[in-house]
Amino acid sequence: MTSCIDNRCTDVYFNLAAEEYLLKKKKDNFFMVWQSAPSVVIGKHQSVRKETDEAYLRANDIALARRFSGGGAVYHDEGNLNLSFIETVERPDFEYYLRQTVDFLETLGIVAYTDKRMGIYVDGRKVSGSAQCIHKNRVMYHCTLLYSTNLQALDAALCGKGGDGDLLPGSRVLRAVPSVRSTVTNISEHLSPVLPLRRFARLLFHFFFEKGDSRIYRFTPGDLKEIERLKAEKYACGEWIYDKAVSVSV
Repeated sequence: MTSCIDNRCTDVYFNLAAEEYLLKKKKDNFFMVWQSAPSVVIGKHQSVRKETDEAYLRANDIALARRFSGGGAVYHDEGNLNLSFIETVERPDFEYYLRQTVDFLETLGIVAYTDKRMGIYVDGRKVSGSAQCIHKNRVMYHCTLLYSTNLQALDAALCGKGGDGDLLPGSRVLRAVPSVRSTVTNISEHLSPVLPLRRFARLLFHFFFEKGDSRIYRFTPGDLKEIERLKAEKYACGEWIYDKAVSVSV
């Protein structure tokens, strides 16, 4: 059975903490849809300086966060949807989740294709990036879906100032993993008629909810307590964001 979560919280630190909590502390399979207020989320092995324009982030009240999976930097706002698939499996098949996301877009008449980095493209421009991680026998695949994102803000926020010499946070010898830049587009530009974002989100949620044995799941008070603790001790902590140097028991 898959527990489906329609997560309406837009606090990026809470949402990243929720992903790690569901991966490491739960045994069920989860599918979660969520959004964040304007924010930049960099991969676990990336340099803040190299990936972001921090002055622009501060001037525009855009949060900066680091996730615990790899991959490149992404921009979130209320026009971007995030999908998280968290399951217990014997053999990871991350392409399965990628194909399912493409299948959903095709139900709306959108012809999409993927690349070797597991991005999703429409008419040669990127609408989705993804990252993956494995914890024991648990896997997580999560991806973005640009629907009506402010693309000017995305470009400005992800304009890093660093050079080739930037090191991985916490390391004196390893190089930070750079993002691979792509030309992007919004899914809404390829729909006729254009659906309101909430309608698009409902269709997305029900597409995955109706696949197989599923149930609606809501965070319990115990869940919320643990997620808030992880948020405060790790994800909203400057040591984790800038130095990847926080050790929290999850």
